[in-house]
Amino acid sequence: MKLCFNEATTLENSNLLKDLEYCNKHGYDYIEIRTMDKLPEYLDNNSIDDLAAYFNANHIKPLALNALVFFNNRSGEEYKEILSEFKNMLETAQKIGAKYIVAVPLVTEQKILKTDIKESCVQVLNELSELAEPYGVKIAVEFVGHPQCTVNTFGQAYDIVQAVNRENVGLVFDCFHFHAMGSELKDLEEADISKIFIVHIDDTEDFPIGFLTDEDRVWPGLGVIDLDSLFSILKEKGYEGTVSVELFRPEYYQLDAEEVIKTAKDTTIEVVSKYYDFKKKNSRVSSQ
Repeated sequence: MKLCFNEATTLENSNLLKDLEYCNKHGYDYIEIRTMDKLPEYLDNNSIDDLAAYFNANHIKPLALNALVFFNNRSGEEYKEILSEFKNMLETAQKIGAKYIVAVPLVTEQKILKTDIKESCVQVLNELSELAEPYGVKIAVEFVGHPQCTVNTFGQAYDIVQAVNRENVGLVFDCFHFHAMGSELKDLEEADISKIFIVHIDDTEDFPIGFLTDEDRVWPGLGVIDLDSLFSILKEKGYEGTVSVELFRPEYYQLDAEEVIKTAKDTTIEVVSKYYDFKKKNSRVSSQ
């Protein structure tokens, strides 16, 4: 298994240049680049060609652009903007060698029937799939474990991806989101593991289902998520992809960015190395 860093983890105390420097130093294989803030900030003084050159010269590589947000159940004009943004992301992903674009479903207070949500998601993802195919980029749909997200459980997201039935459309499996809305272990046990493109690792404080927010996340292994069950199932089913640590903890934003990046790696490996071999691949990290 490869190790990845999601830039949300240092959202308020770092930037893309620093994240790249520290992640490369500490032996991460991949990074998920935030396209909402950290990439635009980087491009104020650098170019996409500069970023591509960095990846060509260093160990760390781009896993995903994160994210195309609120892609489903949009108005006509809003959808045109979604398509335009996605096309730009495809160009960027191809230039720097990113494998995936993460797509996040609509979060809204509006009540939308599940049948209408599924119909919209399937229609949009089919169109995005067609656009992405010539670029060799895959779409990783990330359900969000919050009551106001239109796709908020693993089972619902998996059903949508199965209906789309395209090789370049799959899922982000986020442990926090799986826990936060009470997704069922049996749904993971019965899933086609090839449809899981990226795994996000995180943990959380013990608040009731439906009340958890991103700020409740804590270092992997220090919360109440049953990470052992999740990773034992992933391993048993043959998942051998990437695990990406993603936290949004306000207290962690007050720490030094390099400390956060190193601690994120160490806590992730402590949990996941029970099931996957990390230490041999990344043994050079902690000594640097």
